[in-house]
Parts: sequence; structure tokens; C-alpha cells
Amino acid sequence: MTERLSSSTRAGSTGEADCDRLPPARFAYDRHTWKEIAHLLANLPMALFGFVYVVTMLFTGLGLTVTVIGFPLLAAGLVGARQIGKLERARARALLGVRIDEPSPLPLRGKGGFFAQLWMALKDPVGWRTVLYDLIRLPWGILTFVVTLTSLFVLWPVLPFIARALANADRAMVRGLLSPSDELERRIAELESDRGVVVDTAAADLRRIERDLHDGAQARLVNLAMGLGLAKEKLLEDPDAAAAMVEEAHGEVKLALQELRDLARGIHPAVLTDRGLDAALSSVASRCTVPVKVTVDLAARPAAAIEGIAYFTVSELLQNVSKHSGAKSAAVEVWRSADRLLVQVWDDGRGGARLDGGTGMKGLADRLNAVDGLFVVESPEGGPTTVTAELPWRDRTDSDGDGTSRTK
Repeated sequence: MTERLSSSTRAGSTGEADCDRLPPARFAYDRHTWKEIAHLLANLPMALFGFVYVVTMLFTGLGLTVTVIGFPLLAAGLVGARQIGKLERARARALLGVRIDEPSPLPLRGKGGFFAQLWMALKDPVGWRTVLYDLIRLPWGILTFVVTLTSLFVLWPVLPFIARALANADRAMVRGLLSPSDELERRIAELESDRGVVVDTAAADLRRIERDLHDGAQARLVNLAMGLGLAKEKLLEDPDAAAAMVEEAHGEVKLALQELRDLARGIHPAVLTDRGLDAALSSVASRCTVPVKVTVDLAARPAAAIEGIAYFTVSELLQNVSKHSGAKSAAVEVWRSADRLLVQVWDDGRGGARLDGGTGMKGLADRLNAVDGLFVVESPEGGPTTVTAELPWRDRTDSDGDGTSRTK
């Protein structure tokens, strides 16, 4: 499965590279050549603007560091330099076809106080690399403007080749100095997006629990209280009617307890806490309308959070098997591979399952992505369907519970 995912990733990367690859330069002028010429001619005014801004900001900020306003001015200048970098990346995307991700914004509105935010802005690598970019661009902007403008009138037959060589140097500068800092920077942006998914999912779960309590157990308990009140009033007047009411209230108590058990199982089942994934998944499989074979091959239990996500993933998938697959048999396998926990659910149903098919698959994929996991669906029309979930393995700690029970 990991090899298949890696192959897909490589294929996707190759496709993006093919989209970014420009046609070779030719004697005839095409739209790519004219875009490169426009970019090279615009280098001079953009370089002048950036150079003047950076020099003014540096001299003013550094010169006033002996006062209380020097460092704040320098920090504000670096934040402004980020905006120049954003403009240059947009220009490179439009005219040079260079696709560069935007760096993560500075979390200046977070907690930490003024001085923590000031220090964060002063040590911002994105701002300082933009400053370096603007400092070296002035001589380069003059050179590219003069060479391009001269070649446009004197060396116009070979200008496409000259423009391509100069534009490639520009592409290298933009990629080297205006790209996000590193893979960590891109990962931070992904996690910021995933955090919103986690918050929305948690809010939806709380609303579901509140609705289930209000419409289920709470309503039954209210009816129970009213019934017992009436029975109390009739206890002396009509003992037989009071006994019937108490009997009815007894039935309501049993139903309310069952609904509370179901609700607690939906939040976090006791069997999962006490006995681990093997017993918990076997319990889920026993409620499935399709015969399910459960195989859990774990020498130790993962962290409670990871264990819970694995449990609810299998529970949701088996519900889909019961409701939508038309399968005759299914299987659940759980195992550990290096530092990953893998969960695979298979069924021999009609297939055709998709992440956008409205069966909760998209929500499961979002939940796994939020914890650095993977969710892969293989479900051709006619079946079978294989869903593989991959989660990061984290060892169980004392705060996760006793952990004395281990899966087989």
C-alpha cells in the first residue's frame, strides 16, 4: 500500500512538472517569449522599488535601534518586505510560469505578548530572504532591462534565446529566495488547515451528543418523572392503576438506560478502554449485518487517541458495509508497520464507493488527515471494496489509562 501511495505521489509530481515545463525557445516569438520579455523589462522598476524600500527600511530601523522605536520599525519593515515578496511571486507565476507556494503567515495575533510577537517578526526568515532578494535585484534589473531593450531592436532574431536564458536566472532567484523556507513550512500550513477540520468535527460531535441526549434519554426521563408523579397520586386511590404506571415507568427506565449505553458507546466504548482494539472491533463486527472476520495483530496497544480513531474508522466503515455494500462477507485487519498503525476493511459488495459518495468517507479522510494519517479507497464498480487507513503510531502512556490489557 505504501508503494502504491508513493507511486501515485510520484506520478502527481511528474504531472505538475510537465505542466510547468515550458516549450523550447524558438526563433519565432510565441506568447511564452513575450511574457518573458515583459518580465525582464519590468525588472528595473520593480527592482528600484524594492531596493529603495529595503535600504530605507534597513537604515531607518537599524539607525533607530538605539531608541525604543528602532526594533518595532525594523519588524514592521520586514512584514512589509513579505508583501513585496508576495507581489514578486505573483509576477513570476503570471509571466514566468513559476508555481511557488505562499509561505505561512506570521501568527502575530496569537498569544505571547508584544515582545514575543516583535521577536517573531525580527527573526522571520521569509522577510530576511526577501530583503536579500531586493538588495541583489537592482544590478540584475538594470542588466536585464538594458540587454532586453537593446536586443529588441538590435538582436531581435535571437532575442527568444536571450530572454529564455535571463528568465531562467530569474526563475532560479525566485525559487531560491522567495519559496517557503523548507518542507517544515509547508507542513505547518497543512496542519493549520487540518486544525480547522478537527475543530469543526469536534463541534459536530458535541451537537450530535446534545441532540441525542435531548431527543432520547432526556425525553424518556421526563416522561418517567411524570409517570411516577401520577402513580404517587393514585397510590392510595387506585393501587392497581398505580402498579401499572410503575410497571410502565420500569420499562421506560430500561429503555433510557439502553439509550445512554448506546450514547456512551458512541462517545468512547468501555470495552475499548478496558480490553483494547481486538475486543472492541469484535464487538462492532458482531453488530454488522454481514459476517465479518476480525484480525488484530498488535504486540502492544497504541495511544488512546490513535486507538479511538482506529476504532471509530472501522465502526463507520462497517456501518457503510451494512447499509450500502450488499456484501456477503467482510474482513477487518489491523497491524503495525514500523511507526504506522494500518487498518484495512474489505468487503465483497457491489463496489463503487468514493470519497465524495455521501457515505461519510470524506469525513473519515479529513479526520485521518488531521492527525497526519492517510485514507485510501479502492472500490471498482462490481467490487470488491478495500479501504486502507494509516495512522501514526504513538506509544501508550500512563495518562492513557491503565493499559494493562493488551490486544492479542
